Amino acid sequence: MNALSLKKGASRKSAYNLRAMYDDDSERHVLSVIVDNEAGVLARVIGLFSGRGYNIESLTVAETDHTGHRSRITVVTVGTPEVIEQIKAQLDRIVPVHEVHDLTVEGPYVERELALVKVSGSGEKRLEAMRMAEIFRASVVDTTLESFVFEVTGDPAKIDAFADLMRPLGLVELARTGVAAMSRGA
Repeated sequence: MNALSLKKGASRKSAYNLRAMYDDDSERHVLSVIVDNEAGVLARVIGLFSGRGYNIESLTVAETDHTGHRSRITVVTVGTPEVIEQIKAQLDRIVPVHEVHDLTVEGPYVERELALVKVSGSGEKRLEAMRMAEIFRASVVDTTLESFVFEVTGDPAKIDAFADLMRPLGLVELARTGVAAMSRGA
């Protein structure tokens, strides 16, 4: 069985909770890749993953250095230690890639995600949704007489927990940014 093959009988609850679906020796890793901000670079990086059958759990990209025209690609992936090393080595060989950091093994890092959560309901369910949002420090960014749109930030597990609590209260739609991460300290 391939290192990224699904375990028999694994159910898919969330795109961010795939760890339980892979072989026992697989690990979740957060990779930070600094690249030139030019056309086609993202396609080359993503092509590396898809061409070799590696899964991407989360992907975020944005320009981080306007003067140097550099972008940061944050990729969350799962694999055996050997597969992760292979991914890092192959990323490092792509010409517009300047740096590849495996934040998971390089030391402490901060990981956050933003989600917009639309909840529809009235009466007690509406009040309960507001109470839950307060507990999770979610902000109301839009409201109508029938629905709310909450903005919630935190680690992916917090986003999952908030969405799980909102489902019985009338969760209608969920949009997630994907993980943004960087190492802590100097």
